[in-house]
Amino acid sequence: MFYSIKVKDYVRVPPSMFNLTKKEAVLENIKTLYENYVSKELGFVISVIDVENAKEGVIIPGDGAAFYEAEFQLLTYKPEMNELVFGKVRDITDFGAFLDLGGTEGMVHISQSMEDFVSFSKEKVLQGKKSGQSLKVGDKCRARVIAVSYKDMNNPKIGLSLRQEGLGKVETLEQQNTVKAEAPALKEEKKSKTDKEKK
Repeated sequence: MFYSIKVKDYVRVPPSMFNLTKKEAVLENIKTLYENYVSKELGFVISVIDVENAKEGVIIPGDGAAFYEAEFQLLTYKPEMNELVFGKVRDITDFGAFLDLGGTEGMVHISQSMEDFVSFSKEKVLQGKKSGQSLKVGDKCRARVIAVSYKDMNNPKIGLSLRQEGLGKVETLEQQNTVKAEAPALKEEKKSKTDKEKK
């Protein structure tokens, strides 16, 4: 889920940035510190939205930089268990698919890609044996978050599933919805024909 989080921190502004306004210098340093930062508490920091308040700077002896106590807003993405997400297939390997979630990526294991026996082809396509459904690079998908791991902060992992009702390739879901919407109309049409034949 995406969040706008208010954070208070001390920001170091080196002397080389004293030519900028206080807000510009603080903002640049906050961006350097926080953008693309990952933690269990914040999730994935996507962007610094704004610096709301930066108090007067303090210079510590032995360091020529100024330190500002600042309050600022961050845009973060923190994946939650069972959350529904939309993504685009970025890559396919022999063990699954990687979905770009727009700020990070998640992995769909081959066993979680569809309700079918799935095979991998050299053309980077996952193909269902019975259903004939396929998953390839560029496909848009609706997935569910089934695992989140921050064990390695340099490479956090998000596990996704496409196997439940209403999940999978968006194109396939739209086709299924069209068929379901047409089914009652066909039943009604057959019923009216049968009624006419009886008369």
